[in-house]
Amino acid sequence: MSGGKRVLLIVAGGIAAYKALEVVRALQARGHSVRCVLTRAGAEFVTPLSLQALSGDRVYSDLFSLTDESEMGHIQLSRDADLLAVVPATADILAKMAGGHADDLATTLLLATDKDILVAPAMNVRMWQHPATQANLATLRERGVRVVDPAAGDMACGEHGPGRLAEPETIAAAIAAELAPDGPLAGVRALVTSGPTHEPIDPVRYIANRASGKQGHAIAAALAELGAAVTLVTGPVALPDPPGVTVQHVETAREMLAACAAALPAEVAVCAAAVADWRAEEAAPEKRKRGDADAQNLRLVANPDILAALAGEGARRPRLVIGFAAETQDVLANAAAKRRRKGCDWIVANDVSAATGTFGGAENTVHLIAADAAEPESWPPLAKTEVGRRLARRIADALGRTEGPA
Repeated sequence: MSGGKRVLLIVAGGIAAYKALEVVRALQARGHSVRCVLTRAGAEFVTPLSLQALSGDRVYSDLFSLTDESEMGHIQLSRDADLLAVVPATADILAKMAGGHADDLATTLLLATDKDILVAPAMNVRMWQHPATQANLATLRERGVRVVDPAAGDMACGEHGPGRLAEPETIAAAIAAELAPDGPLAGVRALVTSGPTHEPIDPVRYIANRASGKQGHAIAAALAELGAAVTLVTGPVALPDPPGVTVQHVETAREMLAACAAALPAEVAVCAAAVADWRAEEAAPEKRKRGDADAQNLRLVANPDILAALAGEGARRPRLVIGFAAETQDVLANAAAKRRRKGCDWIVANDVSAATGTFGGAENTVHLIAADAAEPESWPPLAKTEVGRRLARRIADALGRTEGPA
């Protein structure tokens, strides 16, 4: 294997095994090389030829193949990788790992390795929630195994709940984060805000906006991939926590500001959250009724300006403060004015009018406006994950960290 870091990907048996093919692609897109091990059960769902065609390397499956042992013994096979990943990790293989079993090539490799291990579980919701599975996972976590928790949703068996394999991009990002301690942003502390804020009106209602948090979470994951120590402060979102990131969950703008202040000092702050500009002066202790005298007279007060606060932190001001400007008209002019008004170094402008599908969507079209640049830098339409990676690389360049830690 050559180029980037080397990943030994173990594909176990499960309906989600086909997603391992996309994990291979996503890792290769990051410059990593992948060698695959396919269990006997895994071969019921994907073929060795599929994995071989994508990885560009032979696929291993038989512990007792004399040819394999002469070319690449199972001990050497595990030690030749920088990280071992099990995708999908079934309840069976997790139990074998926890118990120290070594009855096939995959479990022997996992027991014989001295390298980091990551598992991405996928199974029926009842199997996932069973005390035995949770005990096995707790044991593996105590031993340092990194777990990419499954998502909740509809399953092939017809049930609904946690147990779906995490998205391939999420798994690849988690692997990349595990492999990134020597990345260009190693030693850099980064703060990212994401998602909306919910400002309570009463115990039932709140003021919010349509932000999904996808872009902010993608930026946090991309910075972690490059080795940064990232703190993500996020409002309420329906997204898993990005891998390799310290996450602080908040509800309101005031909670977000306090969490950001606690995360300082940091060299970089990226304010991608869509913070509500206003909140109710007083949240009612009981649900407001339609006929109440004050129900139609909601008094609002301004929320704290988190971006401006971080940009004006004095001695604790991050070296690079980046804001976002979600606009529906005169995008560049309004964003440039916002950058000057807030005092941040860069602002990332995007058009969020209804026709663009940006809010909640998977793609974004952004313009980077920097204080020291004569013209905005316009990027083509990109997946939000790629916007995150491109911004992370630009941050590394701006900090003079392109070639690695100083």
